[in-house]
Amino acid sequence: MPFYENVFIARQDVSSAQVETLTETFANLVAEHGGKVTKREYWGLRNLAYRIKKNRKGHYVLLNLDAPPAAVHELERNMRINEDVLRYLTVHVEALEEGPSAMMQARSRGEERERERSRRFDRDGRDGAPAEAEGGEA
Repeated sequence: MPFYENVFIARQDVSSAQVETLTETFANLVAEHGGKVTKREYWGLRNLAYRIKKNRKGHYVLLNLDAPPAAVHELERNMRINEDVLRYLTVHVEALEEGPSAMMQARSRGEERERERSRRFDRDGRDGAPAEAEGGEA
């Protein structure tokens, strides 16, 4: 079967639990039509580049699909109908990505940087910036 990556954006005023339920509904829909969802990633509530239907933020979700084209068409039809989905994009890919996506890798790198910064702050008792030169103006 062909491989697809689907990313959809849900409205900002729905809860994370509702987004998880929505994702589960879409995964079940794909399974009913002979496909399977190999990976799901919740990327979180993120700012949109521009307003969409008066929303400035949205819940981003990635689905990796191993499904026939009919299942993908039905998934997209349901996303069009659902009022909680602001936008969606489905892309045909040659192979599905193993491990975390680029978005999740960037998030983990940011967390590592933050932990390193806080370790330096705790060790030095300051923010890790070089000490200012003592004395008057030059």
